[in-house]
Amino acid sequence: MAAKANVSVITASRALRQSEKVTPKTRARVEAAVTALGYVPNPAAQALASARSRIIGVVIPSLTNQIFADLLRGVMDGLEGSPYSPQFVNTRYLASREEELLRIFATQRPAGMIVAGIDQSEAARALLRAMNCPVVQVMETGPDPIDMIVGCDQRAAGQAAVEHLLAQGYQRIGFLGARMDPRAQRRLAGYRDALARAGLADDARLVMTTPQPSSFTTGGRLLSDLLAQCPDADAVFCANDDVALGALFECQRRGISVPHQMGIVGFNDLDVVSCSVPTITSVRTLRYRTGQMAVEMIRATLEDVPDVPRAVDIGFEIIPRQSSARQDGQTLPQHSTTNSKETP
Repeated sequence: MAAKANVSVITASRALRQSEKVTPKTRARVEAAVTALGYVPNPAAQALASARSRIIGVVIPSLTNQIFADLLRGVMDGLEGSPYSPQFVNTRYLASREEELLRIFATQRPAGMIVAGIDQSEAARALLRAMNCPVVQVMETGPDPIDMIVGCDQRAAGQAAVEHLLAQGYQRIGFLGARMDPRAQRRLAGYRDALARAGLADDARLVMTTPQPSSFTTGGRLLSDLLAQCPDADAVFCANDDVALGALFECQRRGISVPHQMGIVGFNDLDVVSCSVPTITSVRTLRYRTGQMAVEMIRATLEDVPDVPRAVDIGFEIIPRQSSARQDGQTLPQHSTTNSKETP
């Protein structure tokens, strides 16, 4: 019936049992599906379906990457003192493994699910819908959430990072990216958007390796590759801070002055980039708060709190530091979209 109405299972359930919590348009679609299919609620099945565990499943692609560690810390703190317990699993960026893990979660009848990203396979999306529990996709925004979503616009963040470099007077800006997961791909799209608008697009300055994880060593090698291809490059936007630090170290090995001869911007604003010499400009993402908010959305749904936001753009912030201050004493502009946008 949910498939017939083109809504998630939990949305269909709300439309039938708590119609005031869905839009009139959604309610009408569900009612039309009920009529077309001759659906009759089964009280016994409903009683069985209400037997839920206290598990909140959390599906992430890496347990060692600090950005996901920050997310998990937010989830754990958000669940502190609640009757729910988190259960974390690692997909290792493999769609097949994500589907396998979701099938295991389905047998445990979780109270809610938190999943990283918006690029689940159709099979994974179907599994999540069929769990009939609140589902929150995290770390990104997107037009077609499974149920609820909270994160930042990765493409807009990438664009803002490059616009920051352009504002400092850099013109020949390269892109360095290691393991190009879907979020990194969207940052790359933002990089391209900014340079296209400035009339400076040049794909010769893209240096990427898809299978390799990011590291300082990889960042240094990628910068070397960029300079071999485009020795006139005067700045780089890096897909994450590990790559940015590696690029900085390679500049220091070569005697390239940062920021005067080479500007560097990273992504995620890990603590280490504020301690490097020079310090590194980065895009700050609110990962801890994202984890907290995902838990808040699930708990509010389970507790029938009215008007739970379905989509939250939690924003991002450009943190300007020495690596992009091309002129000594220059006052650096700051780009911030940290004001959350909520869609009911």
